[in-house]
Amino acid sequence: MKEILAAILMLLGSALALIASIGVIRMPDMFSRMQASSKAGTLGIGLAAAGAAVFFHAVPVTSRALLIIVFFLLTAPVAAHIIARSAYLMRVPMWEGTLMDEWRGRLTEDKTEPSGSDPAS
Repeated sequence: MKEILAAILMLLGSALALIASIGVIRMPDMFSRMQASSKAGTLGIGLAAAGAAVFFHAVPVTSRALLIIVFFLLTAPVAAHIIARSAYLMRVPMWEGTLMDEWRGRLTEDKTEPSGSDPAS
């Protein structure tokens, strides 16, 4: 029974990793590619690691699999956000079909005064 559950988890993880790689190839701009790779890839790796933990059913393997899952859940979304934000600030073009840009007008690079200085003095 554990072999079947492990195989299902690993197949689902592999399918999500495949979907993430197809999304990286097929999405029109960098921001959509980042979303596809971070969301589906993280879930795919998590399911594959959970499948390995179920299959081997040993404390060292299970603890390492849990550490892998936690590491990816904490780092992949943060890294994708930082990369996307820096790409936006570098003015990487968005897809022409993008409907909403919530950062337009909020982030400015041409600040003339340092943030702590008083312009009256």
